[in-house]
Amino acid sequence: MRSIFLFVNRLFPCLIGVTVLTSLWSIPGFGASAAEAPGKPSSSLPKTPYELRRSLYEEIGLLTQIPWHWLAAIDQYERTITPRQAQIPDNNNKLIGIRFKEPIWAGPLNPNPSDTNPATIALFGGIGKDATADAAADPYNDRDALYTMAAYLLHFGYSDDDIRIALWRYYQNDSSVERIRQFSKIYRTFDRIDLSDSAFPLPVKSTYTYRDTWGDRRGWGGLRTHEGTDLFAPYGVPVRSVCYGIVETKGWNPYGGWRIGIRDLNNRYHYYAHLQGFEKNINIGDTVTPGQTVGWVGSSGYGPPGTQGRFPPHLHYGIYKDTGTREWAFNPFPLLKQWERAERTKQTKKGAS
Repeated sequence: MRSIFLFVNRLFPCLIGVTVLTSLWSIPGFGASAAEAPGKPSSSLPKTPYELRRSLYEEIGLLTQIPWHWLAAIDQYERTITPRQAQIPDNNNKLIGIRFKEPIWAGPLNPNPSDTNPATIALFGGIGKDATADAAADPYNDRDALYTMAAYLLHFGYSDDDIRIALWRYYQNDSSVERIRQFSKIYRTFDRIDLSDSAFPLPVKSTYTYRDTWGDRRGWGGLRTHEGTDLFAPYGVPVRSVCYGIVETKGWNPYGGWRIGIRDLNNRYHYYAHLQGFEKNINIGDTVTPGQTVGWVGSSGYGPPGTQGRFPPHLHYGIYKDTGTREWAFNPFPLLKQWERAERTKQTKKGAS
């Protein structure tokens, strides 16, 4: 009896919302291209893809009671798992990056894998929904795709724990659930989705030098190649986050010494090693901003906790990409040069003004 009550309690507001939005969408001008009220300047309309996506997250969130930042996090995570994206035809007009496999959308036993009929999709156990009242559940339609994902989450409940359970059932991958949780916290903390700013990991006015050391040989702990760039600087030079992100790891590593790892919204892991110490207010799970100090240049590592001075002080900076199935390192040197130039240009313009 309790389960029936919970089901009805969750389904009722959803049905009411569908009815309301269906009525509104039938009004000319409502939706993504809603007309402005007479006399209202058109500049108030969303302009950028970020603004349009945020508006859609909030719209579907209001309908389903799934917080917008969870929807944004799922959408962004799907954007970062390129192997699955590569299976879908490009559409530059799409706002939403969520992709569904045909058996999930249309139903595992559906004889028509590309089915868009809501009735037969439901009959064969698919999750595809029609959110635009056009009698088609289209996985390439932004509203249909986002509403379908939100409706799937809603089946499990509203709380953060319920959503994490739903995500595990959908992806069946602990790493995917954790990435989406991290992204959700970043979006919730900063209350915006245009979080693409960057910074150089050291203050550009400080003393430092670096070159491309990707692939150089390293011998301590066994012969291996160097997965990163070494930026040599005096002890105590601030080490800064290069991005908006969340602290994923912090502590001692025999190779990297005192190190900290930050995950960004592009599903990249930024690795800062050989630190002298950490900023005292930085902890695992904290969100960070570009240019925020997270530690200081040192020479820790190559031994048990506390080992120092086995090499000149420097920051080892590495970057790793998570594709949803594996994580791999790539050369950070081009990005470092790009961030350095951008920050120097910004400072020059600021000084000129």
